[in-house]
Amino acid sequence: MMSAAQTLVSRLKALQCHFTWDLDLSRSLLLRCRENLLDIGTENGNRWLGHINNLRGFIQYKLGSNEDAQKFFNKATEAFSRIRSADEGPWLVVNYGNLAWLHHHLGDQAESEAYLSKVDALNKKYPSSSQEELHPETYAEKAYALMTVSGDKTLVVDNFQRAIEMQPGIREWNTSHALALMYASKHSRTGLEDDILEKMRIAQEQDPENLYFAAHYLDQRAQRGERIEAEARELATKVLRSPVSSYSGLKPLLWVYTKYISDDEAIDLAEEALKSHPDERYLKRCATLCYKWKIMFSRESCPKKSMIDRAILLLEELIALYPDSSLMKKIDLAQIYALSNDGQAKADQIYQELLESDLELADKQMLYNKYANYLHSQKDNSNMSIRYHMKTAEIPQQSFFREASIKVLERIRDRRRDRMCREIREFLANLQEP
Repeated sequence: MMSAAQTLVSRLKALQCHFTWDLDLSRSLLLRCRENLLDIGTENGNRWLGHINNLRGFIQYKLGSNEDAQKFFNKATEAFSRIRSADEGPWLVVNYGNLAWLHHHLGDQAESEAYLSKVDALNKKYPSSSQEELHPETYAEKAYALMTVSGDKTLVVDNFQRAIEMQPGIREWNTSHALALMYASKHSRTGLEDDILEKMRIAQEQDPENLYFAAHYLDQRAQRGERIEAEARELATKVLRSPVSSYSGLKPLLWVYTKYISDDEAIDLAEEALKSHPDERYLKRCATLCYKWKIMFSRESCPKKSMIDRAILLLEELIALYPDSSLMKKIDLAQIYALSNDGQAKADQIYQELLESDLELADKQMLYNKYANYLHSQKDNSNMSIRYHMKTAEIPQQSFFREASIKVLERIRDRRRDRMCREIREFLANLQEP
């Protein structure tokens, strides 16, 4: 017979919540997710606020802060009650499951048992339509968590699809499902299918106030050759009037401006937003992206010094404002220094400091790939660039950066002009799949 403690653990493992969804995130990814969630903001009646606080609580637990974890789980309970205008409902199953697990880890087994009993009561009062299926509220929350932290958007699509099939008509589920379909299609060779664009059109009609979604929908239409300039400018007016949030739609709209209207107008729009809220770090992040896109992807061979100086200033501010997710920003800073007339030494210094720092494998992989490209394009050191592409590829972790480095090595091997071709051929032949 199982002991009481074993029975408790068995019941906890059977729960549907963040603790049982296999969200096994690295520390650097946890820190990045925490900063991204902080940028969402809580104004303007965000319908996902309960889900956001649940995820923030789980992240705080994984980072070792049980007190903050409990604070966010309690905030999630309050947010669900306020948004749903009810003190209880099936939307609390995940939240109570999280609290049951947290109290178990805190050693308060009686409180853990109490939350387990609350979950049981909710499941009996609000059963799923099928014993083989979860409640649609649970599918939706699992989809939201995966959408925020996972690279596999097919799981996100599947969970939103199940939620919608069981309980159609929830506006934010339909909108997020359409977004997840769009994200999942980004790396498809055929691009966005017509039926997905149609789902986006319907979601836009049902959720017209979702400016974040509206900006992505504009981008997809523009990719198909539609003229969207007037709509984009109209959307910009609405975005500037909205509370500052990463859900406001500013970032995807700036990308639309950069690609289809004018990169200078994108910068003007970002600076206008920043002028109204000069202390908002997320707006500084958006403005920095515009300068980065202009400097790195512009057809101009020599970017203006004033533009490079502004980008450097913003990036240095961002590194201080995002201390737990600054690696990519430091790499961007090095790349922009390298494009300035007297910044090569500074760029070298930043890269050397990063190469000597203690990084997780995924971050090392990204850094090696970026440094390999830097060595090739800025230092004209092809041999050392190849070495770093090899270092990227031999880290046994599947990623965009690993694939990119392997493609570079394959291209050099196939051209057969480099003196390292034989070594590259042997390296690739012996390369192990992660």
